[in-house]
Amino acid sequence: MSEQFTPVNWSSDTNIYEVNLRQYTEEGTFMAFEKELPRLKNMGIEVLWFMPVTPISEKMRQGTLGSYYACSDYTATNPEFGSIDDFKQLVDSAHTLQFKVIIDWVANHTGWDHCWTWEHPDFYRRNNEGNFYDAHGWIDVIDLNYDNPGLHTAMIEAMKFWIHECNIDGFRCDMAMLVPLTFWKNARTALDGGDKKLFWLAECEEIDYHEAFDITYGWKLLHCMEAFWRNEAGIEGLTNLLTYYHTEFPPGAMHALFTTNHDENSHSGSEYQRLGNAANAFAVLCSTWNGIPLIYSGQEMPNKKSLKFFDKDAIEWNGHYELHDFFKRLLSLRKSNAAMQVTNVQVQRINTNDDRYLFCYVRKNGSDEVLVILNLSHKDMSSVNLNAVTSGQYRNIFTEEVIEINSDSNFQMNAWTYFVYEKIDG
Repeated sequence: MSEQFTPVNWSSDTNIYEVNLRQYTEEGTFMAFEKELPRLKNMGIEVLWFMPVTPISEKMRQGTLGSYYACSDYTATNPEFGSIDDFKQLVDSAHTLQFKVIIDWVANHTGWDHCWTWEHPDFYRRNNEGNFYDAHGWIDVIDLNYDNPGLHTAMIEAMKFWIHECNIDGFRCDMAMLVPLTFWKNARTALDGGDKKLFWLAECEEIDYHEAFDITYGWKLLHCMEAFWRNEAGIEGLTNLLTYYHTEFPPGAMHALFTTNHDENSHSGSEYQRLGNAANAFAVLCSTWNGIPLIYSGQEMPNKKSLKFFDKDAIEWNGHYELHDFFKRLLSLRKSNAAMQVTNVQVQRINTNDDRYLFCYVRKNGSDEVLVILNLSHKDMSSVNLNAVTSGQYRNIFTEEVIEINSDSNFQMNAWTYFVYEKIDG
């Protein structure tokens, strides 16, 4: 947690749902997505993160529709999605249902024909030939130059537009580590000082960026889970990584934990392609470990296809939301049980009779307690023993079954299954 900034008070037990607006519906508009709000509210979603809603550059555009992340104007909407007034209406409708709304903010680069390229060409970096360029190999964008103080001022003013005009609740900042930390500190100082305290999520995993952000990405955990599924790493890799998050980051630092997002789905495949039969067990881990769970568009169906990134490729909703209740129960637990908060909680790994494949831990906060058991193997296990450091009556949040757990308890677990128990006695 930053010494300079403190998280907004509703963030410690919240969750994030990433909205890929173009692919969410056949229409791909703000108004079409608005119809989905009651369903997502019922599922327990709290923060709606919209991928960039700004217009997309024509020059050097990739595919037929281009990348959301090649902006041509920071204070307008993509006409593909609708007007500013349409977005305002969507935000108002979301707020009526008690959602928070954050938007993707791409501060490192713009598209080639962004209005600043002729209004403020000094805002951009130049190569040795004096031309705009991108240093990271992305052919449809060009890098901004934060050595120019005027850029800092203009960028913060653009961010203010969405707060004041559209009443958004925060930002997910794209590739935040490519933008100087000093800018993010200045931006947060300027923007958090108004009537509304904001939610700040950075797409990066640099420890020092917690000086400006409350939440950073859990990329390392995702890659660790994928390596585990591919048999390239054992369960100790998970343990070491989670210990690293706990010990190396500032106290109170939060991580967004996920099994998929727009980058992974479009460029590397769905979570079922990357995590196979372990996908749902790892989704439980991301929802019950010390972090903020991030759910991507379509996971609740589940969507098992890799969505195109630069072209229209709508999610093929079938009217059945097989994982709606799965996520609803996990997200409900986070709200109802103090042991699921990110701060002021004890999280302890529990040894089992087979720690090569069983990942078990208990979360405690006062009298509240949650026990999680994951069978991260392709084997059915007929006798799982926890060597328990906890005992009492527990309710399985998925089945509602109430059982007594003590040091003699044994569990039968099928391959890649998971138990989440909430303690119900004092």
